[in-house]
Amino acid sequence: MPTEPNEPTGPTTPPAEPPSKTSAKPPAKPPADKHRATAAAILPLVGGPDNITSIAHCMTRLRIALRDRSLVDDEALKALPAVMGVVEDDTYQIVLGPGAVARVTPEFEALVEQGRSAIAAAHHPPVTADDLKAQGAALREARKARNATPFKLFLRRIANIFVPLIPALIGCGVIAGLNGVLTNLGWLPALVPALAAIASGFMSLIAVFVGHNTAKEFGGTPVLGGAVAAIIVFPGVAKITAFGHELRPGQGGVLGALAAALLAVQVEKWCRRWVPETLDVLVTPTLTVLISGLVTLFGLMFIAGEASAAIGTFADRLLAIGGAFAGLVLGGLFLPLVMLGLHQALIPIHTTLIEQSGYTVLLPILAMAGAGQVGAAIAVYCRLPRNGSLRATIKSALPAGFLGVGEPLIYGVSLPLGRPFVTACIGGAAGGAFVGLFNQLGVAFGSTAIGPSGWALFPLLDGESGMGVTVAIYAGGLAVGYLVGFAATFFFGFTKQMLAELNTGPEPAAPATAPEPAKQPVPA
Repeated sequence: MPTEPNEPTGPTTPPAEPPSKTSAKPPAKPPADKHRATAAAILPLVGGPDNITSIAHCMTRLRIALRDRSLVDDEALKALPAVMGVVEDDTYQIVLGPGAVARVTPEFEALVEQGRSAIAAAHHPPVTADDLKAQGAALREARKARNATPFKLFLRRIANIFVPLIPALIGCGVIAGLNGVLTNLGWLPALVPALAAIASGFMSLIAVFVGHNTAKEFGGTPVLGGAVAAIIVFPGVAKITAFGHELRPGQGGVLGALAAALLAVQVEKWCRRWVPETLDVLVTPTLTVLISGLVTLFGLMFIAGEASAAIGTFADRLLAIGGAFAGLVLGGLFLPLVMLGLHQALIPIHTTLIEQSGYTVLLPILAMAGAGQVGAAIAVYCRLPRNGSLRATIKSALPAGFLGVGEPLIYGVSLPLGRPFVTACIGGAAGGAFVGLFNQLGVAFGSTAIGPSGWALFPLLDGESGMGVTVAIYAGGLAVGYLVGFAATFFFGFTKQMLAELNTGPEPAAPATAPEPAKQPVPA
């Protein structure tokens, strides 16, 4: 087995006595918390959670970056039974040995995160105040508490897998849109193939990135998750038959990659429990890739492929048959979905639709919720001319709202007020119905990436009817969302009591005018 150069030596422990020959029982398995105990013993000796800036491990060493080297107790570390020695290089390296280091590192990371959370809670207690911003913060915390169910925590993990991919999706989506414009206009024909390659390269390998992030999020080795997911896009799978059908490279897409990586994590964790530490480096990766790969080829790819095709067919038929009604429901319910955390379940669906047709037809409809929110905020600004603090909040948050970032308006304005949140949903429903109606009439379009909305979505729009028609329909949907959200909030967003309580303070100052010249006294 290969070892790292200059491996230090540390204290050794006396060998255990051989088991009695009269005993037929196998040696007892080490307790499950042995590695956590090792991590807990190491943490205070390297300065505690606040002294650590990064954590990683190689085949034998736990590698940590430190803020203050003087806080480390080298001799006490070397005296720990599980520590074979320490090495100081670009990082501080604690030698734990093959197999053991892969088990101690996750426990160490968890203890560091727990320690940082406790320190933050002690130094930054919750702020209490009688303004809407504080109410919005309280509502947000209450929502997080309600979302701490196993299902919603799972959805949050799914979001953590896909959110890091959004910058690449946006960049490649914009380039794909630019390439489509150049192709339609016949400009720069020599540049078009290059732009197509740049825009498509990431999407052709997105399954690998999804597998990598999935394994990382669920506690496995990221590169093993990526390796298993890479099987899905390997061209050679076309020679394999599963369920009586020849497989296609990319079949199953991100859903298959997600399932394959989740399986790989479970196989790896099983191996970590049962494979001896001395064989862990060799056996665990091999079994993880082999078992997960075979299940992926002869099961998951076909099943995920059928699921992906069903999602695409359902989305197309939903908008083709009941586009206006579907848009009304989706646009009106998206803000409540965000409040409940259920919107995260849509991320793999968006990505699947982008893989299949080049764009997701759902995102422009869901973006209308933000338009209704903006319209509602403008109405609140107009209805409360004497509430200077709330008007200042709206003025600072509106630019972000127009660009599709709605959290400042939601948690700082509409949600704490209550009724304006409902009227904002009405505006989103109207805008969604407008966009859905055109889908029903045969003008289908969508977004080539997920993440942006509002005005920021314009560069990412794509459709079968040309860019001009697509942009015009989306802009019309935004306008409907703004207007209906404004009107619903202006006329129905406040009770008389709310207006009396919220609309307090001096009238806004009138525009300054030049002072009249002082009258000269008339001589007697």
